[in-house]
Amino acid sequence: MEQKQLDNAALWLRIGLGLVFIIGGTSKLSLLLDSSTEAAMVANYMGTTGYINELFQDYLFSAGLLCPWTFLTTLSAFELLSGVALAAGFLVRPLSLFYGFLLWTFVVSLPVDTVPGASVGVSTYTSPAIFVQIRDITLSGMMFVLFNLGAGALSIDERLRSISGVASKNSQDWQTLGLLLRFSLGMTFIVAGFFSGYAKIPSFATHQLVLMVLGLIFIFAHGKTLKMGAVACVLVMIWFMLQKFSIDKSLIKNLNGVKREFALAAAAIVLVKLGGGNRFSLQDMLLRVKSYYLFNRAVSK
Repeated sequence: MEQKQLDNAALWLRIGLGLVFIIGGTSKLSLLLDSSTEAAMVANYMGTTGYINELFQDYLFSAGLLCPWTFLTTLSAFELLSGVALAAGFLVRPLSLFYGFLLWTFVVSLPVDTVPGASVGVSTYTSPAIFVQIRDITLSGMMFVLFNLGAGALSIDERLRSISGVASKNSQDWQTLGLLLRFSLGMTFIVAGFFSGYAKIPSFATHQLVLMVLGLIFIFAHGKTLKMGAVACVLVMIWFMLQKFSIDKSLIKNLNGVKREFALAAAAIVLVKLGGGNRFSLQDMLLRVKSYYLFNRAVSK
């Protein structure tokens, strides 16, 4: 794999991930800094259908040193600035490593009610948190891929490195990174394909069978089949964006509704261009099993 291809892959991932945080940060700040909408925005995040469960609310706010508005505004400002930095290729490795772990906190902080036959008596999430937030898990995997690739093409980090005379280390193994990227993307489609009929689980306005097949392709396929699946993924993302668009909403509201899909499309474009390697593909696993039994047979003789 040529370094130029890897640098371009990093560029695609940076742009896709950067857009997620630029759009999300802008949307939140526009509501939090408006006196007519700030209370509703805080209530939305702190409520039973919000994103911060009781444990984390107690942990963050019970001491009285931090209030929800300050927390959300600071977090949203950081989200916006870090999104711009990622898109521009500045501090890419520190930010991608930080977000790679941070995105998992959105899973553990989500308020859910999944006890069979019981109900808390209020409207809340009734699907497992990891299913509801599966796209954030995919984004986490993308962040770890980006961390290993580095800032890539057209980045401030690489320009600063060049000015300082520090040579880039070209030691990335795309077999491993491609595996992580296709598994990360595949899990979103596996969950969507098998569970999209349940509450708050993404469906991408697409038939479950299509999503299921795409998920299996990302997990098990390689070569042309994988690339065809990645092309189909981009088309599904475009279709979903068109379905979500509403002339009655502002531009930022429309974009906020599909911000994660920009990143998913970027990941799929990388797989179209570079493939996902063949490590732990169905063919590779069958060869491993065959080699294992042939080796054992030879040893036993």
